[in-house]
Amino acid sequence: MSSMMPDSLAQGRYQLGQAIGHGGMAEVYMALDTRLGRTVAVKVMRADFANDQIFLSRFRREAHAVAQMNNPNIVSIYDSGEEDIPTANGGMERVPYLVMEYVKGQTLRDIIKANGALSQRDAEQVMLGVLSALDYSHRMGVIHRDIKPGNIMISEQGVVKVMDFGIARALDDSAATMTKSQGVVGTAQYLSPEQARGETVDMRSDLYSAGCVLYEMLTGRPPFTGDSAVAIAYQHVSEVATPPSAVVPGLPKMWDSICAKAMAKDRQNRYATAADFKNDLLTFMNGGVPVAAAFNPLTDLTNMKARRQAEQDAATVALNPTAEGQSTQAFNPVTGQFEQVVPQAGTGKTRAEQRAEAAKTKRKRALTIGGVVAAVAAVIVAFCVWWFALRTPPVEMVTVPELSSSLNQTGICQAIEEAGLVCKTETDTESNEREGTFTYSDPKSGASVPKGSTVTAYFSDGPDSLTVPDVSNHTQDEARSMLEKAGFEVNTSTRTEDSPRVERDRVTRTEPAAGETADSGSSITLWISSGMTEVPNDLVGQTEDAVRSTLTGTYAFNITIEHEYSDTVPAGSVTRVSPGSGSPVDQRANISVWVSLGKEQVAVPTFALGTDTLGTVRQQLEALGLTVSVTDPEADDSAIVTEVSSMGQQVDKGSTITVTTKAAEDETTTPDDEADGTEGNGNGHGGPES
Repeated sequence: MSSMMPDSLAQGRYQLGQAIGHGGMAEVYMALDTRLGRTVAVKVMRADFANDQIFLSRFRREAHAVAQMNNPNIVSIYDSGEEDIPTANGGMERVPYLVMEYVKGQTLRDIIKANGALSQRDAEQVMLGVLSALDYSHRMGVIHRDIKPGNIMISEQGVVKVMDFGIARALDDSAATMTKSQGVVGTAQYLSPEQARGETVDMRSDLYSAGCVLYEMLTGRPPFTGDSAVAIAYQHVSEVATPPSAVVPGLPKMWDSICAKAMAKDRQNRYATAADFKNDLLTFMNGGVPVAAAFNPLTDLTNMKARRQAEQDAATVALNPTAEGQSTQAFNPVTGQFEQVVPQAGTGKTRAEQRAEAAKTKRKRALTIGGVVAAVAAVIVAFCVWWFALRTPPVEMVTVPELSSSLNQTGICQAIEEAGLVCKTETDTESNEREGTFTYSDPKSGASVPKGSTVTAYFSDGPDSLTVPDVSNHTQDEARSMLEKAGFEVNTSTRTEDSPRVERDRVTRTEPAAGETADSGSSITLWISSGMTEVPNDLVGQTEDAVRSTLTGTYAFNITIEHEYSDTVPAGSVTRVSPGSGSPVDQRANISVWVSLGKEQVAVPTFALGTDTLGTVRQQLEALGLTVSVTDPEADDSAIVTEVSSMGQQVDKGSTITVTTKAAEDETTTPDDEADGTEGNGNGHGGPES
């Protein structure tokens, strides 16, 4: 860490660590956000640029450009601020800083420098990440303007991150391709032709730079090199890059077409959007023929070669007149034409030479007359313009007001009309913004137009609705590719859930679900199988066939069937399972299922009726698990049993058996009554009468 740099920023919130990078206008430090406990990267502007308004504007523009964007392929900005930092002369200088996402990895520049050209698959994956970032930033209205390997990070997990939006501009400010010092904005090796010429840029300028990066990943070198930035910029404007397949033998020719399409000199011949570029790559990756690149006639490259050939042919004619009757010609730098060489004195002229000289004289005469007529016409036109300018009152000019997507249609038209302009509304059918959102105006905000002019405001008709494809049972990579090809973005964070049949780490479902409609470009969340499931509930009481179908069909479990008696579950139905219902288990686990045989049966014994006592009968019946009910509740165990219900039959264990008894015979007569054989005489005396 620089000795002039404090140990912390923002009143101690960001504890600065080692320097991890530096650029033309700032240094980057690893830091700890003490409030949130996370590692961040802090980009601090160099103190010697603190008073340079151009660099300050560029630094703040980066914060503004990226803070409003949230994309997995763009380095996020969390916070920004300004800090007083001591200078070398003992004073203090207030410099701005940015707090950014810390990406642990390497820049693409360092990877290529260390390893040379990337494999085709790695180049494709990196370019898909870059194009996803550009597609998002362009839809957010921001042009990066400095896409190069040094601004592309590859994390240790292989995630592509685009950074350094320091010279990014909004689409409606894209005309500013030059600095105040008339320096071209961008990096020479990856500069689009229009940037090199200081012309208006648009999102296709970023795609040209992306094409240069793809070229370097495939070949290990930039498409153009030179001794100076000016020499390289000139090549971007006028030279044709060597096809990648000519640099790397064996490389498929289709890469030549894709790179040529992206790096067309005329932006009309390039990919129109990052999505088109990305779709060509995906198509090529999947074995198809890229649509846009396949139909790219390389018009500007072919024409450029044709022009060169014509110039070479003309030079050949000038130096080597071979055909009979064809006179020697030389290039005249004054007229810009090839003209006949005047023969030396004493040489005769052929008829062909005389005819050519006569034709030349005639052409000169016609050119002279035409020039005089054109000059007179120009004077007349200039006079008319001057005359009408004197008679016509000056037109009052007004500025188209700043229009924001936060305003509704009424607010937009009110702002336009308050500026003295006429408001007209149209539908923007190309926007993916929410329906009714203001997208842009024509003329754009800040333009100077005559008072009373019409300003057309465009409002989004809403994003296109697409059907979410079914990606269940696919790997995560396959699912991401299918969803992105269908026009969606895929959330980098996945969710895990149990699944009865989908294998571990494969997709179980999406959110929104397959078959539902969602806006084009909206984010889809993947749900991934954990490889676990639960034993289903409500199995007890179901029939054996129903439980077997559920466990082996729906859940693919292996089952073992056991049988047991049950007093509560009917025969043929399930009494219990192991592991129990709701238990977490591995997919295809072994499940034991017990099936009811119904209530246990017992045989009611045969008793000696009229002889066996109640005590004996009761003891035998209760020993068999039967319940005894006695018809005479006052009978004791000595009572004689006269009847037993269901005797000798099979009954359910626990059934109630009814037992009927009678009391034992009464034998209580006295000895005197047995000995006396005579009847009483009524007076209590026995014996004969006296």
